[in-house]
Amino acid sequence: MKKSLLLFALTICAFVVKAQVPAGYYNSAQGLTGYTLKSELSTIITNGHTAQSYGALWTVYYTSDVDNYYENDGTVLDIYSEKPNATDAYNYTLGSDQCGNYQNESDCYNREHSFPKSWFNDASPMVTDMHHIFPTDGKVNSERSNFPYGEVGNASWTSTNGTKKGNNNYNFPNAYNGTVFEPIDEFKGDLARVYFYMATRYENQISGWETSNAGSDATLNGTSNQVFEDWMLAMLIDWHNADPVSQKEIDRNNAAYTFQGNRNPYVDNPQYVAQVWGTPDTQAPTAPTNLNYNSLTDSSVNLNWNAATDNVGVVSYLIEQDGVEVATISATNTTYLVSNLSPETTYDFEVFALDAYGNISSASNLVTVTTLEAAEVIFSEDFNDCQNVQFTPVSELSTQDWQCQIEFGEDNTGCFQMNSYSQGNQVPSIDWLITTNSIDLANYTQESLSFYTVAAYGNSELQLLYSTDYNAANAPSNATWTAVPNLTIPQHPSGNANEIVFEFNDIDISSISGNVYFAFKYDTSNGEQATRWTVDSFLIEGEQNLSTSTEQQLAFSIYPNPSQGRFNISLPSKAEFSYAIYDLNGRLLQKKEKSTTQISVENLASGLYLLRVSSAGKTATKKLIIE
Repeated sequence: MKKSLLLFALTICAFVVKAQVPAGYYNSAQGLTGYTLKSELSTIITNGHTAQSYGALWTVYYTSDVDNYYENDGTVLDIYSEKPNATDAYNYTLGSDQCGNYQNESDCYNREHSFPKSWFNDASPMVTDMHHIFPTDGKVNSERSNFPYGEVGNASWTSTNGTKKGNNNYNFPNAYNGTVFEPIDEFKGDLARVYFYMATRYENQISGWETSNAGSDATLNGTSNQVFEDWMLAMLIDWHNADPVSQKEIDRNNAAYTFQGNRNPYVDNPQYVAQVWGTPDTQAPTAPTNLNYNSLTDSSVNLNWNAATDNVGVVSYLIEQDGVEVATISATNTTYLVSNLSPETTYDFEVFALDAYGNISSASNLVTVTTLEAAEVIFSEDFNDCQNVQFTPVSELSTQDWQCQIEFGEDNTGCFQMNSYSQGNQVPSIDWLITTNSIDLANYTQESLSFYTVAAYGNSELQLLYSTDYNAANAPSNATWTAVPNLTIPQHPSGNANEIVFEFNDIDISSISGNVYFAFKYDTSNGEQATRWTVDSFLIEGEQNLSTSTEQQLAFSIYPNPSQGRFNISLPSKAEFSYAIYDLNGRLLQKKEKSTTQISVENLASGLYLLRVSSAGKTATKKLIIE
């Protein structure tokens, strides 16, 4: 045994000494650039390449793919399971854990053609070229299949080390958007240089591989010079630049040279990538222009801008809020909705353009936005107090009624429920749950409605209606009822007892005006299968319509009015007051608490505004003219 171990150690030492780059190996490539360089490198690495048997790969892995870098435990170094900064979920012993059959990740390891063998129809010498064939977990290898490499947006499958499968999300004009496979960052550069090797070693054959299947078509462009589709080439260069050559790659390249007689020139000379496929673009895009905004609310604003330009192509826009990045979006969009803002708060926004090589433009013009006041609650019912609910159940058919419950609602709080199926029988039913009093929407704008509902069992529908002529002294069917706009409550699938939650938020009801009753209508009179419907958390919000408001509880005067840059407010007493200035669309432009009597409006353009003053619990609104 000692003799065997010593012989093995001597073999390793001999391998290390033998496997360095031979003197003069790349001499004939000196001074060349572009695809001429690639062709010469192809000649260099084709000469001396002796194809080995497929079975011999198992043996070379004892020297080429051993973990002497992370756990340093002599196990198989599997790029699809290795966790560079943590303990691996599992490890494989060389030889004894070869596949075999497998069902799950961690069952065994096999041989992964990183350049899928179906792309070249299992032909030799590609099928045994160890430069692109790695020992990897069998299950992960199976999940990879022949999908191209890419950068995953929404993962449909993820391995234990974070290797992912899903739709491609790499930002590049007209990039492939199908299913791709993404290795972890630690090994992206390794695989990029493997792909550059394959494009070079098989320069005279690779143009015919493009149409093998969807994976090869997405990766290859059918030429022998550029080889890759534009998006793939840009991504491989990104990966190559972001993940430099490691000692692991150097050692593996040496092992490959000993095993089959040729080297990966992009591991030995990483600069060859730029020399062959062109120096990465260093020209930044132009700045986006005319940054502006619309659809301002108390918690959001929609930004829009004119597109930037670039010598290669803009791939994305970066949005900054108060100097901090909040989003990066595709260059196919020149609008972005910023949400989760605070009411009555000022924010600064800028937009930057990026190209495929990460060059970033200068900033767009700065836009300063002050969000509106929080929407006012017009009507709210949480159904938590059955003795004081602002809805009234009305039954027109059957003895079944809407029932107030102390549980079963949102977060298991109070609610109202209706079900025409009871004690083993279903009865035809028409039942209403109507606001006890009408809700006055006359002095509001931008009204929105929200509620929570749950459906179980049958497929009978629930409607939310409104009426301006309902009279509680008469049956609801005698009134005119109209469906609430912008709302459809889905039906529950018949025969399914599972509860399905539907949450409706900020339904636009601004087209409804006047004094309005709202009602949930439950109807199984036509023989529908009864659904048990639950409703909760009914809320209507809106903005006060300042242009129609009649509030004049606070007496104050403005002078001069019209004003030029400054004006004064006069109150009967010297009590503290606050003010807010709105445009005629109700958009808040300027606001201050505990103001002095003289107010500057130098930042506002000439025009007509609304000035709202509050003091000692009283409020009034007047027109303000700025010249």
